[in-house]
Amino acid sequence: MHNTMRKGLLAAGVIGAITALPAWAAKDAVIAVGSNFTTLDPYDANDTLSQAVAKSFYQGLFGFDKDMKLTNVLAESYQASPDGLTYTIKLRPGIKFQDGSDFNAEAVKVNLERASNPDNHLKRYNLFKYIATTEAVDPTTVKITLKQPFSAFINNLAHPAAAMISPTALKKYGKEIGFHPVGTGPYEFVTWNQTDYVKVKKWDGYWKKGYPKLDSITWRPVVDNNTRAAMLQTGEANFAFPIPFEQAKLLEKNPRLKVVTSPSIMQRYISLNVTQKPFDNPKVREALEYAINREALTKVAFAGYATPATGIVPPTIDFAQKYPAIQYNPAKARELLKEAGYPNGFETTLWSSHNHSTAQKVLQFTQQQLAQVGVKVKVTAMDAGQRAAEVESKGQKESGVRMFYTGWSASTGEADWALTPLFATTSWPPAIFNTAFYSNPQVDKDLADALKTTDRERKASLYKDAQDKIWNDHPWIPLVVEQLVSANSASLTGFYVMPDTSFSFDEADLK
Repeated sequence: MHNTMRKGLLAAGVIGAITALPAWAAKDAVIAVGSNFTTLDPYDANDTLSQAVAKSFYQGLFGFDKDMKLTNVLAESYQASPDGLTYTIKLRPGIKFQDGSDFNAEAVKVNLERASNPDNHLKRYNLFKYIATTEAVDPTTVKITLKQPFSAFINNLAHPAAAMISPTALKKYGKEIGFHPVGTGPYEFVTWNQTDYVKVKKWDGYWKKGYPKLDSITWRPVVDNNTRAAMLQTGEANFAFPIPFEQAKLLEKNPRLKVVTSPSIMQRYISLNVTQKPFDNPKVREALEYAINREALTKVAFAGYATPATGIVPPTIDFAQKYPAIQYNPAKARELLKEAGYPNGFETTLWSSHNHSTAQKVLQFTQQQLAQVGVKVKVTAMDAGQRAAEVESKGQKESGVRMFYTGWSASTGEADWALTPLFATTSWPPAIFNTAFYSNPQVDKDLADALKTTDRERKASLYKDAQDKIWNDHPWIPLVVEQLVSANSASLTGFYVMPDTSFSFDEADLK
């Protein structure tokens, strides 16, 4: 065959293979997920999904196993000084980045200095803002000095944002590193088609011998719940999350599939912009809490795979406070609205951080419930790009957020990250995700003081006081804590949804 023709046919074959999934590897796992990815730079991602995908090629010093227990990854051990200000971390020796450069203490220094520099305007800056200096003592020893004691520091280093990126790649790509990831992880980046998929392939230089077991992973954002489920049925996908709750029972009947239900730390809520009328009135905010029937919501939108919220922190997170259930009482809601000066209700907007089918059901249900008490809401389900542009990047004065349906999972596994990003004054967008623009000086003080103490009773008291005050200020309509429902082909093993809705796939294999 003519050489040019052969090249043309080969190129066409490769393009065809990428288009017609499953793709071109012998063990290619296709993972269908519910939203698009915002960036492949974990330090600049506000969403768990983008960080979960980045775990294909990136690793941190520490991490969590599938049960959210702290584990060593690129670090072998650490020691904290008695005053809680200095952490000395020993690194695993002999590890390389995917571009051939060395992973060492200097690489850690480069990454943490980038993360802790406010001038870089990275979305996860708040995880690293207490770092004063990072010193490479020797190639396998890092000394990190903090500005103040911070009892959750190692948990923060285990957050999926705290990835180790090749300093060579950082220097080469700069602000474009989100499109050119280079890490120490089991898979190396192949391509990101921003509307269709992210493709990664097995990296032969991975430091953990015998891994990864898969040849490649194709991450496919599929917004429609039913389409994700159909891809499992037809074999186009090996794993799908989230599974449409109403289809879980149907999928269980397919002998080629396995449906897995697991607990989560995913809290669903509607934040209310307390700086804008009418939500600047606490009676209005409280009224809306009475206007929504959470028991019905769990059935209508989640097919029973959720439990009504008992607080503002999911009950499985340490120091979470539980409060009496918010009763559905539309008469009480109308009474409070009348007292607040809105006897005929009002009109407003309700946005959602996602546009998948479950989010749309929540929007429709909430719209109907609020209409019964005279509150007319115009609903908009956003995709990742809209959310980044309209919610995450705008400050209080220019923000269009009024009511905002979203969710949060504390991916550090402890109470600070379940509270500070959502309720501290310093967490107003664009800094982080306090979309209520809530501010209470005593709450700010409680959250700050809780990080300065290692005394468990003192910490519990401070977190209780903060949660009590937030609960009584009503900056949110707490809704539900989700259960996680995923499904996979029986041939895929070792691929799990973690309680924070991230993924664990170190042991993933296709039989």
